[in-house]
Amino acid sequence: MMGLPELTLIQKIAVWALPVIFAITVHEFAHGWVASKFGDQSARMLGRLTLNPIKHIDPIGTILVPIVLLTFTGFVFGWAKPVPVNANNFKSPRRDMAWVAIAGPVSNFLMAIAWAVILKIGMLLQASSPDIGLFLIYSGVAGVSINLILGILNLLPIPPLDGSHIASAFLSKRLAWQFNRIAPYGFFILIGLMLLGWLAPLIIGPFEIIKGLLFSLVGV
Repeated sequence: MMGLPELTLIQKIAVWALPVIFAITVHEFAHGWVASKFGDQSARMLGRLTLNPIKHIDPIGTILVPIVLLTFTGFVFGWAKPVPVNANNFKSPRRDMAWVAIAGPVSNFLMAIAWAVILKIGMLLQASSPDIGLFLIYSGVAGVSINLILGILNLLPIPPLDGSHIASAFLSKRLAWQFNRIAPYGFFILIGLMLLGWLAPLIIGPFEIIKGLLFSLVGV
C-alpha cells in the first residue's frame, strides 16, 4: 500500500465520487427498506425507496462538503437527504426504530467489505493492467474509508445520529423523550466535539481496528 503516486485534485474527485455517492445512497435506502418491512411506507410513497442517487443527493452534504474537505483536508465526509420515517406506523415504535437506525451503519460496514474486495482485485491486476489496478486500489481505499467513517460516526449516541435511536430503545420512555430533545443541537455538539479534538479519537480508534481486521480478512 506504500509508494502509490500522489493524485491531483481531479483524480481524487474521480476516485472518491462513486464510493461517497454509494455510501450515502445505500445508507439511506437501508433505512427506508427496513422501515418498510416494519410497516412504514413513507419512503416508498415519496419515491425514496430507491438506489437512484439522484433521489437522495443533498447538494451541500453530498457534493459541496465532500469536495471542500477533500480539497483542503484529505478527510471526506458527507450526508444525504434523510429518508422519511414515521415511527407511528410501527407496532413497537422505539424497538422498530432502533432496527431502522442500525440498518444504515450495517449497510456501510457491508459496503466496506465489498470495497476491500475491490482493493484486493486492484492489487492482483496491478501487474497485468496497471492503470485499472491502480484505479481500483485507490477506489477500494476510498470506499473502505468513507463507509467505515460513516458507519462508526452514525453509531455515536448523539441525537439525531442513528446511535441515538439505538440507545433510546434501551431507555425508559421518559428518559428517551428527554434524551431525544437534544436532537436540534446534535450538529452543534458534533462541531464542538470536533473543535475540542474529542471527535477524532472516537472515530479513528475503531476505524483503525476495523480496517485492520477487514484488510486481514481479504489478504491486503
